[in-house]
Amino acid sequence: KLEKQGKKLIKIDKWFPSSKTCSCCGQVKAELSLSERTFQCECGFTADRDHNASINIKREGLRLLA
Repeated sequence: KLEKQGKKLIKIDKWFPSSKTCSCCGQVKAELSLSERTFQCECGFTADRDHNASINIKREGLRLLA
């Protein structure tokens, strides 16, 4: 279906640390429990954990596509 629509499916590594990576500065947290729903970085960036991860997943997909 994607080919018919002129689109591609890009798969990223399942171990890519999308939730642990700051989408603002790129710093990766050593630990982040599943109960932490807000991502807070030392650089001052704060966002919903899932929103932060979605930004990182999109960027990684674009990087792999290039």
